[in-house]
Amino acid sequence: MINFSQLLIDSMIYIAIATVLLLGLVLYNPRLMLQDYPPAIKAIVPPKTDSEKRQSTLLGMPFLLALLVLPFVFVFRLEETSFVGLFLYAFGIIWAFNVWDWLVLDWLIFCAFTPKMFIIPGSEGHPAYKDYAFHFRGFLIGTVFSLVLGLIVATVVYLI
Repeated sequence: MINFSQLLIDSMIYIAIATVLLLGLVLYNPRLMLQDYPPAIKAIVPPKTDSEKRQSTLLGMPFLLALLVLPFVFVFRLEETSFVGLFLYAFGIIWAFNVWDWLVLDWLIFCAFTPKMFIIPGSEGHPAYKDYAFHFRGFLIGTVFSLVLGLIVATVVYLI
C-alpha cells in the first residue's frame, strides 16, 4: 500500500532540489540551458561556445544526478515490496517534478512572466518565449521519461 503522505513529502523534496539546481544553472547563465529553449530562439542566437558546452556539462551534472539518483534513494527505503507499488511510487515522484516543471517553471515563470534573467541575449522580445505548445510537448516527453525511469527504479529496487 502506497503511503501517500510520504509520497507527497518525497515529491516536494525532489521538486525543491531539482528546482534549485535547475534555476541555479539558468541564473548563472541562461545559455547553459540553450538546448531546452524553443527552436525559434535557438535559431536566432549563436550556438553554445566550447566553454559554455563544458560549463553545461559540469554545472548541469548535479541537476542530472539529482533527477536520476533521488528516486532510487526515496524508493530504496520504502517498506513496499510489490513491483507495482515501487513503480507507482517512483513514477509519482518523478512525474510530480515533470508537472511542476511544465506548469510552474515553464508556463507560469518562463512563458507568462518571462523574467529578464531567463532571456538569452539577442532574443529579447521574441514571441517564442510565449510558446506554450513547445512546453506542453516537453511535458509529454517528460511523462514518457517518468514512466521509463520509474520502471528502471522499480526494477532495480525490486530485484535487490
